[in-house]
Amino acid sequence: MPPSEAPADPFAAVERLKRLSGVVVPLVTPVDEQRKVCASSVARLMADLRGRVTGYMPALSTGEGWKLSLKQWIDIVHLTVEHADGAPVLAGVEVGRPAGILARAALAEALGADAIVVPPPFPASGTPRPTLVEHFREIIAKSPLPVFVYHENAVSKMDLDVAALREVCALPGVIGVKESSGDAQFTKELLAEAVPVPVFQGWEHQIADVPGVQGFVGPLANLEPDTCAEAVTSFSRVSQERINELSERYDLLADDWYLHVKTELARRGVIGTALAVG
Repeated sequence: MPPSEAPADPFAAVERLKRLSGVVVPLVTPVDEQRKVCASSVARLMADLRGRVTGYMPALSTGEGWKLSLKQWIDIVHLTVEHADGAPVLAGVEVGRPAGILARAALAEALGADAIVVPPPFPASGTPRPTLVEHFREIIAKSPLPVFVYHENAVSKMDLDVAALREVCALPGVIGVKESSGDAQFTKELLAEAVPVPVFQGWEHQIADVPGVQGFVGPLANLEPDTCAEAVTSFSRVSQERINELSERYDLLADDWYLHVKTELARRGVIGTALAVG
């Protein structure tokens, strides 16, 4: 077949994505009064962020990924790809078990996403929960897209285990990790293991505490991407104090932090409403 029709090299795509760094924004999911994803709001938000972030993560926690209907999830991923202007799109898949994750992975590929972002397995009554390594090994073996690990234990209740996470990061097909354990010492121990993928800090208030991370993924990037970029470049206490001030101003440590981000974006006229997705 002609070179222009040759299939993309999946290994080349993985290696390219493993070089991702800087600020990747976990997008909010703007909706209208009928709770439909608002296309014009997504377009304005991404126009405001364009050139100020290195990638986009729709449908993650800040995007209320665990609450999105299938239609809402498809719409936000599709619109993000449409307006990404060539920047990587890593689609959040906040589903607790492999079957559902892999179904979304196939959809994400069809929508043009570059990768999926996957949390640890959620607890499920009546069935044994796989280990972190078993969970990701099964997904990676069957996913049509590379996997970015969303390492958290607030929802999944998984025990923090540096050795297990290091093993996951070494699996072929893993392109990075959003380290959202909330434990700076854990992140330092992970970095000390020299994992072969970029580690992104998932908490605003810990950026300066772990200067070895390659990037940042957090809700503040929707509002103040330049400040986030400066903080994750300098790791200075002055930058961290500014981040802390902004996080307090926008109430980002509240349980409904994503609504506070939406409220500010709506106040600025970037999105149409501050409504939750459902």
